[in-house]
Amino acid sequence: MDFLLSGMAACGACVFTNPLEVVKTRMQLQGELKAPGTYQRHYRNVFHAFFTIGKVDGLAALQKGLGPALLYQFLMNGIRLGTYGLAERKGYLSTDEGVLSPVRSAAAGALAGVIGAYLGSPIYLVKTHLQAQATSEIAVGHQYKHQIFPPQSWKAALAAAMVSGMAVVLAMTPFDVASTRLYNQPTDTHGKGLMYRGIFDALLQTARTEGIFGMYKGIGASYFRLGPHTVLSLFFWDQLRSLYNTYTK
Repeated sequence: MDFLLSGMAACGACVFTNPLEVVKTRMQLQGELKAPGTYQRHYRNVFHAFFTIGKVDGLAALQKGLGPALLYQFLMNGIRLGTYGLAERKGYLSTDEGVLSPVRSAAAGALAGVIGAYLGSPIYLVKTHLQAQATSEIAVGHQYKHQIFPPQSWKAALAAAMVSGMAVVLAMTPFDVASTRLYNQPTDTHGKGLMYRGIFDALLQTARTEGIFGMYKGIGASYFRLGPHTVLSLFFWDQLRSLYNTYTK
């Protein structure tokens, strides 16, 4: 659970901080192995870089490399924080007297960080390549022409749905759990529920008796259902409209 929670927390933060990672990558590649004053500075500072990337490459470019960035954060921080949490729970960070040892804590943190960084390094490479991609007008560093999905590919739509689905599932799962339990509760002879008075009562009782995580039961199934369901719904909708327009003309 430590691995999963720490990985999910890092992914949530990554969605908001990835634009800064794009800016950082571009600024670090700018003027690579060139003396100051001998190259054109496309990005003068953080704020100018934000504005320039958004204006020239488009606002979506500020989230370049988000897919591998999320995977990298989940893997690296999941391993790093999860391993440290596991060592702490097992008592490896404390002395025989039960006192927390700074030396052991530092060693465990360093080891967990090394393992996470090593396993996440290939994904970081892909992320950097994607974030460096830019219009020739403001391009810096070597430009790798990676293309994860062909244009208009259903795979791109599926990937986008799975990424955006994280926020949707986190927001909606408690209400989904409550509605499932409301529909499934036993009723009296008048059809009135015997366990919950309404959705907020269901949420409150669940949180009180099962804790916060009780409100997120089935979140994995919800997440892996949402992406394909969204893509397939839109795909079938588009195809049915096309058939309708074809045979009604």
